Amino acid sequence: MGLWLALANPTTAAIAAGAGYDWCLIDGEHGPNTVATILSQVQAMAGQGATVVARIPSKDEQIIKQILDLGIQTILVPLVDTAADARAIVAATRYGPDGIRGHGAGLTRASDYGGIEDYGTTANDQICVMVQAETQKAMENLAEISAVDGIDGVFIGPADLSADMGFLGRPDAPEVVNVIEKGIDTIKAAGKAPGIVTFKIEALKRYADQGVTFLGVGGDATTYAKAVRDLAHDANSILSQSR
Repeated sequence: MGLWLALANPTTAAIAAGAGYDWCLIDGEHGPNTVATILSQVQAMAGQGATVVARIPSKDEQIIKQILDLGIQTILVPLVDTAADARAIVAATRYGPDGIRGHGAGLTRASDYGGIEDYGTTANDQICVMVQAETQKAMENLAEISAVDGIDGVFIGPADLSADMGFLGRPDAPEVVNVIEKGIDTIKAAGKAPGIVTFKIEALKRYADQGVTFLGVGGDATTYAKAVRDLAHDANSILSQSR
């Protein structure tokens, strides 16, 4: 159970990481994040309780390398449509001979700047790779994507999937829900972790009952926006009574 972080702010990230979530995901795809802002949030979240996950902006191997070098061990990669995409992503997270990740560990936070002497020989086994299936093509190829060795979980993106299916803004449309439910079963059948995010509290139990084990329950930006708007509304309502 986790929270999406899109505010690109170390203070709010630290608060979220200590709030009781299992994981907090720093969004580098839609959030205004750079490698430097992600680093500041990772540093602020250290020791706060939640595991740090990073959604990177693309499948680019250079970006994957930079994020892993920050010491983030769990990544989520968007818009993965084929098993070939998934295999290339796994390769980018592994040092040779198992992959193509560039080796500069002694200079990075991931190795405690050389303090973890065996980082290079142990890192491959410590990386968790999740990919997003968020198009009709991805759902058609879901069994093959889920079967790729080194893929630990597949995250279904309901917003983009619903748009691709012709139901923009309607991820709860029955046609979309049907595809998502079948997708969750496919991912589970491959022995991988199904993931999804919802901003509707009433959908949490339904997804949990379906076997989703990587469940995003909301976001920092939407939570903050609702709280400050509700406060302004309530305060105005009270003050208007005394005028």
